[in-house]
Amino acid sequence: MTAQARYERAFFGTAGGGTGRLDARRGLIVKAQSGFFQVEAADDGQIVLCRLRGRLKEEAQASALAAIGDQVQFTMNEDGTGAIEAIEPRRSAVSRAMRTIGARGAGSPEREQVLIANADQALFVFAAAQPAPAPRMIDRFLVMGEKAGLDRLVLVLNKIDLDTTGESRALFGLYERLGYPVFATSATTGEGIDALRELLQGQISVFTGPSGVGKTSLLNQLEPGLGRAVKGVSRYHQEGQHTTRDSELVRLSFGGYLADTPGMRTLTIWDVEPEELDAYFPEIAAQAPGCKFAADCAHRDEPGCAVRAAVKSGLIAPSRHESYLALREELEEAFAL
Repeated sequence: MTAQARYERAFFGTAGGGTGRLDARRGLIVKAQSGFFQVEAADDGQIVLCRLRGRLKEEAQASALAAIGDQVQFTMNEDGTGAIEAIEPRRSAVSRAMRTIGARGAGSPEREQVLIANADQALFVFAAAQPAPAPRMIDRFLVMGEKAGLDRLVLVLNKIDLDTTGESRALFGLYERLGYPVFATSATTGEGIDALRELLQGQISVFTGPSGVGKTSLLNQLEPGLGRAVKGVSRYHQEGQHTTRDSELVRLSFGGYLADTPGMRTLTIWDVEPEELDAYFPEIAAQAPGCKFAADCAHRDEPGCAVRAAVKSGLIAPSRHESYLALREELEEAFAL
């Protein structure tokens, strides 16, 4: 089922959750900027500049109530702008932890920053070389994607023409064996571009990765000017406690939407407690119940640890175990504050 079909079913095929107002329209948030939201109306595709209704503004102080990808109900004002009356329940949410102070954080040292709601899939782009892919960064992106509850997580190995030794292909073969699809691409030779375009068609997709991996060139191969369009809305500026961030869903000419969210380049995992981290490493989750002290095992140096035994036997890659330990330590420090 395409993103558009799911979008329409969510609005017209479910009961409840409405505003109760006969003049309410339904739409999709395609851009968020400094408290203003551009909403694409479901009935005619009109783009309406909206703000949250007063009661929703109050709720938004403690959490990211509205984000790109959210399905909303809105009413029209006399001046042609709109007011968002209600936000539909989310199927998924790509979030990161953001430290705030003062009223905006509601007194909490960390606040959820929803980067995109209701995405169907995430494509994490890495370079085969220049720069070489870093396993810990790959694993961090995958944990974030697993936490978000997306339908599909895809790894894109770009600049494949530079992988003269096959080392990067071998590294990403590990992830294919774990069940993550890997697409090898090259903006220079055109390899994999058609397959990538087919994957994006009709979907709401997150497209991101570390700097220098060739995302802009890859996007321009998918659709002329797409790299410039995405780059233009991926600006992030932070000064003190105030954050200005523009997020936008870019419509693809061949169907679907694409989001390259700026916050994804500085990932701090949101709402994962240290003891829950096992669940986001599938191969570790499969072995963890066999630990002697399963409920409390951190898979470091505990006796009878089935995970460490699996690393020694080759069932779990050492690089994945190292990523797990590093991320768990980071989470433990965060929860200790």
